[in-house]
Amino acid sequence: MSDELLELKNLGKTSALWLHASGIHSANDLRRLGAVNAYHAVRSRGFRASKVLLYAIEGALKDMHWSELSPNQKAELDKQLAKLKARSQA
Repeated sequence: MSDELLELKNLGKTSALWLHASGIHSANDLRRLGAVNAYHAVRSRGFRASKVLLYAIEGALKDMHWSELSPNQKAELDKQLAKLKARSQA
């Protein structure tokens, strides 16, 4: 069985497993949710994913290695994540 998520840059077996367990099964699911919401979904399921997964998902959506994201891009993702966490805890 082919796994579409494994065909994306930056995403390995563990990342794909976590995404599947969070209800994310395809590149279209990732695009629909965006990196921040997908990462938040994984963390909300109790997986201890580091911020690298957030950047990896963003890189996968942009078809680039996560380390090529600029510091500004990473900071913007962190800012969006902080806002999402604040809203979900309210």
